[in-house]
Amino acid sequence: MYSESDLEAAVAAGALTAEQADRLRAFVAESRRSPVVDEESFRLLTGFNDIFVAIAAATLLIAVGWIGQTLPPHLDTNGPSPFAGLFVAVTAWGLAEYFTKRRRMALPSILLLIAFVGGLTMATGFGIMLAVGENRFESATPVMLTLAASAVVAGIGALLHWRRFRVPITVAAATGTVVAFIVALVASAIVPAGGPETDADAERINHILLGVVLVLGVATFLFAMWWDGSDRERTTRRSDVAFWLHLLAAPMIAHPVFALLGLTEGRVSGAGAAIVIALYILFGLVALAVDRRALLVSALAYVLYALESLFRDYGAVELSIAFTALVIGSALLLLSAFWHNARRAVVRRLPEALGERLPVVDRAPAALAAA
Repeated sequence: MYSESDLEAAVAAGALTAEQADRLRAFVAESRRSPVVDEESFRLLTGFNDIFVAIAAATLLIAVGWIGQTLPPHLDTNGPSPFAGLFVAVTAWGLAEYFTKRRRMALPSILLLIAFVGGLTMATGFGIMLAVGENRFESATPVMLTLAASAVVAGIGALLHWRRFRVPITVAAATGTVVAFIVALVASAIVPAGGPETDADAERINHILLGVVLVLGVATFLFAMWWDGSDRERTTRRSDVAFWLHLLAAPMIAHPVFALLGLTEGRVSGAGAAIVIALYILFGLVALAVDRRALLVSALAYVLYALESLFRDYGAVELSIAFTALVIGSALLLLSAFWHNARRAVVRRLPEALGERLPVVDRAPAALAAA
């Protein structure tokens, strides 16, 4: 298996010419009867050795984190030590120098990036708590400010990691730290020192935070579209970066929307179920337009719950789950089978100025003609 990043690297190294790479993409698109741009390709495995190395790396990271945990100082007798996160971050960077920089292994690179950013976050957070004093963290404000500071350090680390290794998921990780920083700052400003006094206050704060996450999710989606718009034919690493950004943005959009509708609290009526289904159809149209499936996947659990409740309310109690799975499974399989045709129909109805910023619809025929 190869990814667009592999082809890009092969062309840069002179192993393939740009024309040969285009001919290969066109051949694959024709053999699959689907344009390459619609495949939403990204590399997760180059072989079983990826899984082997990932397991070995995870084992080593757990070991060094455990060793770091035994070193003082600790927050309390058996509490966490900042050295645990620091050791994990340093080890993850060192392993990345070989398995990411030299071997270009996909799954281990993703694991090592997550371990590096997570280790920095833990080391910074626990380090601040030790420096300031644990007794000062009995209210929400210092906790949120510590999370914000940890996000800043983790974000700087992610940017340095990107400059060194260029792992596509790193941009999404850095964006996630920005999101965490903003949410933590907002929470520190609106959550009272002693916590919410009433259930109404707690609900109001929850709604504000959900609204902030939703706005940031839309901003992340637009950021992902900027990366997508710079590679409309999806032939470079920029498309892989956009993939992970869409994967980050999707739950940040889907969860607040459905949570504000009350689905996370088990409240759904017939009208509510209809709204959920209508929203899922809207998400489907957006997914077709931008040629990304992350929104559909992120909202899937909510629409399954809404449909199941709808079938149960109309008397199909014993088979409500089966009917729900049948309807959604059939719809998604049909959409997958006719994805390109459905996408062409959606994009052609959009304003021309907007369509020109979206991933191309008919890349494969053009590539074949050029070949």
